[in-house]
Amino acid sequence: MPRSLTALAFIAAVLPATVQAEDTLTVVATTGMIADAARVVGGDFVEVQALMGPGVDPHAYRQTRSDIVATARADVVLWHGLYLEAQMEEFLLELAETNTVVPVAETLNPETLIGSEDYADQYDPHVWMNPRLWWGVVEQVSLALEAALPEQAAVFATNATAYGGQIEALANYSEQVLSTVPEQARVLVTAHDAFNYFGEAYGFEVVGIQGISTESEAGLQRIGELVDLLVDRDIGAVFVESSVSDRNIRALIEGAAAQGHEVVIGGELFSDAMGPDGTYEGTWIGMIDHNVTTIARALGGDAPEGGMQGLLVGN
Repeated sequence: MPRSLTALAFIAAVLPATVQAEDTLTVVATTGMIADAARVVGGDFVEVQALMGPGVDPHAYRQTRSDIVATARADVVLWHGLYLEAQMEEFLLELAETNTVVPVAETLNPETLIGSEDYADQYDPHVWMNPRLWWGVVEQVSLALEAALPEQAAVFATNATAYGGQIEALANYSEQVLSTVPEQARVLVTAHDAFNYFGEAYGFEVVGIQGISTESEAGLQRIGELVDLLVDRDIGAVFVESSVSDRNIRALIEGAAAQGHEVVIGGELFSDAMGPDGTYEGTWIGMIDHNVTTIARALGGDAPEGGMQGLLVGN
């Protein structure tokens, strides 16, 4: 029996299909980034749970029994789509037949999306790396909350508009500090291709050891090609990611060293998950501020140590 049907049978056995709150919405989001948007837009009228916490890779994540219960109890389930939650997609589509389940990135204009090199007829899902694209997702989060609790629709719309101002400020900050990186140094080498929207927005060449999905493998030939790239183009810094093993990045550094070229780790970036809960980096704005500031400073640009709001630690 398919996994999703087993999950739905479990839901039917343990609880009703939906539990509708009167004063607040119970919201379950797959990723931390979506959960953060729901908390900001929903304010006091939502209780939000993220299925995937800090350091969790959404490409490989599979729903647990507790996830099945949480999504079945929720008034609204928000997921990304664009094949980000590849291992959960069948389950979420089945759940949508009986519950309010919204893929908040699926309505983005395809002309603004980057095609996937890993999957035919799919798009790169990492749209949160471009603040102006992410605003489109926030709008869908707001619309989903407004539809589920229309009595508070005006509050949700107001919160979303205010948040849009913060997103615009982040986009402007990112453009400003990243423009100070010398043009020849605008090469971003990371563990996997999570930064293509970043590169497109800010004029950086992005090189991921693995493909868009962390499920893809990096062979010895790929490592060797990237070592040659580091040496030939005199690239001195590469970046690890909080949700991806640093094994391949360290192999690059060792390979370059064997050819007499020193490469350092420019910092840890947040790619598919945000920072620790309760921290500035544990918000989407803090996550992107951290990434932008870390990249700019490591590659020779001019960015304040504390980032856009002076809230970053250790950059």
